[in-house]
Amino acid sequence: MKKLITIIAMILVVSTLTPSWAAANVGINEKYGVPIVVYGGNLSEDEKASVADSLSVEEEAEVEEIEVTGDDLVTYIKDGDARARMFSSAKITRTDEGEGLVIQIVTPDNITQVTTEMYANAMLTAGIENATVEVAAPKPVTGHSALVGIYKAYEVNGGQLDPERTDVANDELEVATELAEDVDEAKVSELLTEIKKQIAEQNPASREDVEQIVEDQLSKLQIELSPEDRQLLVDLMDRIRQLDIDFSQWSTQLEDLSKTIEDKLTDIVNDEGFWANVREFFRNLANSIRSIFN
Repeated sequence: MKKLITIIAMILVVSTLTPSWAAANVGINEKYGVPIVVYGGNLSEDEKASVADSLSVEEEAEVEEIEVTGDDLVTYIKDGDARARMFSSAKITRTDEGEGLVIQIVTPDNITQVTTEMYANAMLTAGIENATVEVAAPKPVTGHSALVGIYKAYEVNGGQLDPERTDVANDELEVATELAEDVDEAKVSELLTEIKKQIAEQNPASREDVEQIVEDQLSKLQIELSPEDRQLLVDLMDRIRQLDIDFSQWSTQLEDLSKTIEDKLTDIVNDEGFWANVREFFRNLANSIRSIFN
């Protein structure tokens, strides 16, 4: 009996160590409506079914399913190409104010360029502040089209977005993925977030002020960029400065995002001591179970 109690205690400890995305099923949200699942318009029927499975569509009490196409790209992005092929997909659930953005890429092997932090940064720039978003693709794609799908789903669900902000947000995603070719992805997200935090706090009045903020953050984070990439970054942040954004409210969201990125940069996965303890724990658990039957 004593051994059995020990095993039960161990299992309870495991449950506290294991993160979970699952939540109690509370039915349909009558305030914000059902989750919106938006499929890339170029998916085959088999690929669409694969994405639906990845996004756990059948587990929802009710969902609304739509498609995103090149025509939507033109709606949200200036000079967008209506012939663009759209594969990455998403499920978006609006949440109460103050809950922030929760992003999960449920098929990480198939979203090859855009990270959760990049999505969050771009969504915040676009004007989406409180939502839970899951992104999926049935095969390796960059992940860019999911952002347009998120815009469309957000508006279908009653939100309103400014086309100027969605266009700038798309530029931000493009700049982020381009910088990530030479700089660690997490560092790129940290850089973008820290620059935007400074814009929110300092309210720069000119492009020169923005350029100084960019230079300060590059130096602080010890990131080296080519002159061309520096120019892209300054151009982007100067566009953000000129957007119709209440920067005083933006600061809190950016602070939350900054903390998320900081946590990722010091991820527990890199803590060998922690994982050594976990391995030892499971060895002890296995030995305890075996001893019951001996």
